[in-house]
Amino acid sequence: METKFYDPLETRDPAEREAVLMAALPQIIAAAKDRSPAYRRLLAAVHPEDIVDRRSLAELPLTRKSALIELQRQDPPFGGFVTAPMSSLRRIFVSPGPIYEPEGRRPDYWRFARALFAAGFRAGDLVHNTFSYHLTPAGAMVDSAADSLGCPVIPAGTGQTEQQLRTIADLRPVGYVGTPSFLKVLFDRAASEGSDISLAAQGAGRGGSATGGTACRIPQPGVECVAVLRHRRYRRHLL
Repeated sequence: METKFYDPLETRDPAEREAVLMAALPQIIAAAKDRSPAYRRLLAAVHPEDIVDRRSLAELPLTRKSALIELQRQDPPFGGFVTAPMSSLRRIFVSPGPIYEPEGRRPDYWRFARALFAAGFRAGDLVHNTFSYHLTPAGAMVDSAADSLGCPVIPAGTGQTEQQLRTIADLRPVGYVGTPSFLKVLFDRAASEGSDISLAAQGAGRGGSATGGTACRIPQPGVECVAVLRHRRYRRHLL
């Protein structure tokens, strides 16, 4: 039966959800300290059993993305945050810095399928994915999420505008995933060439040189844009 919810977790009573999340905190923090040299150092003064609510969680020391560059340089390749052996990983991405980001061998590792589902994608929908597949993780994040939902993917990446327009016109994907700025590039080129690239249903956008709100304001017949903000991917260094 069709449902607008990804799984039962989304329909829990707020109090139940809060209780489950807070009850898990001490175990998660204890595991991080036990397995990860970096967290053992960063959380040295933290007693896991004391972290039981949002106030105590907010008092934990932060590791900012900008700090990962030096941490990884001092303790290569992952700064002591990752305890899984290199051979167990599926991919290693490289973000500017450089910052090396591991992906484990689990379905929908980045938990992005929930966001695609919220944007309206369902099993069997053809997804035109224009996030980059080159070194950085966004393209693979969407790709693995779509696969988890049962959606075939056109791994378009960025660039090759004319070929992308032809592909969209020929294959008629149900939705676009990528930056609003590149979506506008496609629309503008299609308008100048008189091409019809109206998508069948929806689009999910983030970041780039424009915001999701900007994408939703691009007037294009037949396209419903849904802004989906991607959650931070740095919360799961511990594999």
